[in-house]
Formats: sequence, C-alpha cells, structure tokens
Amino acid sequence: MPVRRLMQLLIAALAAALVLSGCSGGSAPSVVVGEAKRGGSVTVAEVNAFSSFNPYSANGNTDINSKIGAITHSGFFYLDDSSKVVRNDKFGHFEKVSDQPLKVKYTVNEGVKWSDGAPIGAADLLLSWAAGSGYFDDVDPVAGKGTKYFSVASDTTGLAGTLFPEIGSDGRSITIEYAAPYADWEVAFDVGLPAHVVAAKSGLNDEEDLVKLLKDTPRGNPDKPASHPALKKVSDFWNTGFDTKSVPDDPALYLSSGPYIVRDIVPEVSMKLVRNRDYVWGAEPWLDEINVRFTGAVPAAVDALRNGQADIISPQPSAATDNLLTGLSGQGITVERYKQSGYDHLDLNFSGTFADKDVREAFLKTVPRQAIVDAVVGTQVADNKPLDSQVFLPGQPKYDETVKNNGSSDYAKVDIDGAKRLLKDATPSIRILYNRDNPNRAKAFALIRDSAALAGFRVVDGGQGSADWAAALSRGGYDAALSGWIGTEAGVSRVPQIFRTGAGSNFTGYSDGDADKIMEQLAVTTDLGKQDELLAEIDKHIWEDAYGLPLYQTPGTTAFNSRVAGVKTSPGPLGVWWNVAEWRLS
Repeated sequence: MPVRRLMQLLIAALAAALVLSGCSGGSAPSVVVGEAKRGGSVTVAEVNAFSSFNPYSANGNTDINSKIGAITHSGFFYLDDSSKVVRNDKFGHFEKVSDQPLKVKYTVNEGVKWSDGAPIGAADLLLSWAAGSGYFDDVDPVAGKGTKYFSVASDTTGLAGTLFPEIGSDGRSITIEYAAPYADWEVAFDVGLPAHVVAAKSGLNDEEDLVKLLKDTPRGNPDKPASHPALKKVSDFWNTGFDTKSVPDDPALYLSSGPYIVRDIVPEVSMKLVRNRDYVWGAEPWLDEINVRFTGAVPAAVDALRNGQADIISPQPSAATDNLLTGLSGQGITVERYKQSGYDHLDLNFSGTFADKDVREAFLKTVPRQAIVDAVVGTQVADNKPLDSQVFLPGQPKYDETVKNNGSSDYAKVDIDGAKRLLKDATPSIRILYNRDNPNRAKAFALIRDSAALAGFRVVDGGQGSADWAAALSRGGYDAALSGWIGTEAGVSRVPQIFRTGAGSNFTGYSDGDADKIMEQLAVTTDLGKQDELLAEIDKHIWEDAYGLPLYQTPGTTAFNSRVAGVKTSPGPLGVWWNVAEWRLS
C-alpha cells in the first residue's frame, strides 16, 4: 500500500518533527575494490544546537536531536529520500498477521543490542508502545483533569486504539492488535529508548519489573482518573531524563543501537560521534568519525565550508544570504537546492488574549505574509507566494483546489482597518516566541511586530536560543509562536499530531470537535483520494477557527566539498543524514 505524509515533525528552531523510526543507514554503495577505503572523518555544520537524547518526546523533538537520534538508533525500517519505507531486515522484521482484526507482529533479531551490551527485546518494544500509544492516559484536556503520562511528540491516534500487546515467548517480539483499521500501520511503531535504563532510573530493579508494572496498570479512563505513582516515575524520566546539552556523566543516558555513538559534546558549539564497532544490524558505515558544528548563521557555515572546517553544510537560506551560497559553485563544491517538505508558520495560543476569536482574526489580518516571503525567500524560488494551506504543500494534487475553498483568501493581504474594527480600540499586548538564533525567524518577528503595531497591538519579543526552543514551546507562557514543521510524505498522522485536541504537538490548546471527528475518520481511511478529501475538510476548519497562518514552504540548500562522497539530500526532516552510512571520503 502506498503511504504518504507521515510528517516526522521536528519542532525546531529550523523546523519542527515526529520521529518514530530508527535505522538511519541506506544500503552501502557498490564499489570497485580499492576505489575507496573505510575510515576517516567528516564535519557537518548544523543550524541548531543539540539538547536531548530523547527525540521522541515533545521537549526533545527538534531537528538536530532527531538527526543525531537517527544515526544512534536502529529500528525495523527507515524512510529513504523519496519517503518510501525501506525495511531493515538485519535489525528485525514486522509482519501483518491478520487483517480482521489488524494485528502486526514485531520481532527483533537475536544479537541486536544496545552499546552497553544489553540485548534489545520485548521490554524495549513494550516501552516504545506504552509511550507512543497514550494507553495509560486518563486526561480530559477539555476539563483539565486526569494525567497524561508519556509526553510523546507523535500522534497517539493509531496506537491508542490497540490492545495491550502480546509478548512473545522468545523475549524479542510483541504483537500489536488494533481495534480498527489504521491507515499508517506500516510506519506507526518502532523501537525507542532502552527499557533497562528507564527502569533503573525510575527506581525499578530491572526491565522485567517495568514489564510487570505496565502489565499490571489498567488502561486509562478519563471518566475515572486514577493515580499510578510508579508509572508516573517511569514516564517522568522518559519525558525529561534524557534532556541535556552535554555528555552525561552516566553513559547509560546516551546508549546507541545504531551505527554511531556520541563521544563528546561542547554545549551549543559542537559534537563528536564515533563508529559503533559492534553494529552489524544495518548498513555498515564507511566513516569512523562524524563531527558536528552548531552554527545558525549562513555566513559562518559558508566560511567553514570554504576554509575546510566543515565538509557538509545545510544552512537555512534566506534572500539576504543567497549570494553566499550561489558563490560556492565552481570552487570544487557541490550545491544542491530544493524545496523542503515543510513550512514556516505563525500559531496563536487559544488561551489568554487570543481566547477571543475576534482578537485572533484581528492579529492575523496584520501579518504581512508577502513581505515576510519577500524578505526571507526572495528570488530563491520562482513563485515566492505565501503558503495558503495548513495540510498541503504547493504541487501536491489537492493544494490548488483546497486553497480556493479553505478561507485563506481572507488573509491574502494586510488589512489594518479590518483589524482595528475587530479590536474596537483595544491595544492587546502579544508575546511572540521564536528562535532568536534563527535569522529568518527574527526577520519575520520584526515584520509582524511593526505591522501589528499599526492596528494597536503591542508585540513583545519572547525569543529563545535554539537549544532552549522546544522546551520553551512546551512550557507555554506566550501568545503566539513562530516555528516550522518539516516532514516526509509517508502517512497522514502528522495532521492529528498537530491539530487534534490534546495531541502531542498541539502546543496552542487548539480544539475543534468537528475537526477531531474528521481526524478520527482520517486515521482509519486507507483510500488516498478519500484521505485528501478529509484533509481538505480539516484545513477549512483550521482556517475558520483562526488557528494561525502558514507563511511559506521552506527552501533548502545543501553544499559539500569534493573530499566527501555519497552525500544525498532528502527534502524530509533528516536532510543529508538519512543515508549517513553511505558517506565516505572520496
């Protein structure tokens, strides 16, 4: 079955992602004996600073955390640069064992292990399911009662409709049974964090105690909230225990199951990864070492590439810096330009000042979207118009038709007079959260601030540094946020992940009962044409509710020198990192 649109969301200073899959490596390229040697190192310049070894949590779900997570974790599948599911049979296998009801069995191969030598097995699978399913949650997001245990960034819609998994007698498998068909079953589940570490750090004796705890805890019921202190300790540690900007003193907190292991971190400056010598359950990487430099400024990244301090760069381009990237061509440097499968956007918080829809609409009428596109995108793309859909990108089959009917035309141009009429002489103060280290976001903030002031809004700078961005987004305390989503085109779960009431990446408190019902229907719809119809309906609800504004589809640029070969850029969330096993010295 073809799959589309699993937005592996990276809420980041660059762009936002849900990461449920593991294995990063593609198949090793075929080479003539003697053509290339294994070993050596390369340096990659990345926009944002590392902040967590748990890229699956709401706090840790940033672009750089997910990229590092992808090369330090393996799993049952990965997505290639065209969003196709590639199964990693060296790690394990999964198979649909029944259609009615839908049952999927996951089995890890014998010998697959964490970098401390602990085998990867059923306990790790069960923990990943517990986190990704929301099975134990009894929270009522509307009433504000109950408990949400695992703060996972992904949408729980699919796995939430599963029974408690059946654990295989081999200790390396589980079988997941769905209560209803699920469109994204093929990309719905994979291995996450080490269960034996989470168990120990939560006060349990071992992973067997963790399995018993999960077995003995009943499914959450919002109508009858219950307290489960031991489970809360487990979920609390899962949520934040792996968050750090430096290498933890305890190696258990940064175990690897992938081709590379983190060796060193200079907070907000750099990171070093070395090859996992025990890794044989995926494509064997060529390089012994990968170094990462964190630099958000395009000029600094370009200089690093020119002077040999970086071999690969993927900066966030802008109209102001486009000439720097253009100037790299012809200097033994390859420059690749593309449109990312993501977009920048402005979201409004549905509490406080923006609880009033008139105030939301008034603010959105002041946003100079075309001016932002001109300032940030400029002439990098031929058609530099604002994005007019929250669920489709230009070029996708349903985009043009949806835009005609979704209500986006109400915000096609700045309307200061219309905003003033809605405000009725009020002068609201609006705090906007954004990544202060990202020049494009800073530029958008300034343009919005100045335009909104013409209608009477007092816009306050709530910017944060790149390493603190996701945590600040989760904490709240702001009225609006400038951020981005970036993803692949596998599956449809990224939409409820953002817009469903109480969802993991719904940071604004947005809730629309009718839209929720359509998203429930979307989750069980496998027909691609019907999926597009449902997505169009959801898009219309989002615009009618004055949720916020999409700004522009993000352009991407990757540049690398002749020293490194095998680099292939994906427009999705992992960028160049999706096939890291193929990188080699040329």
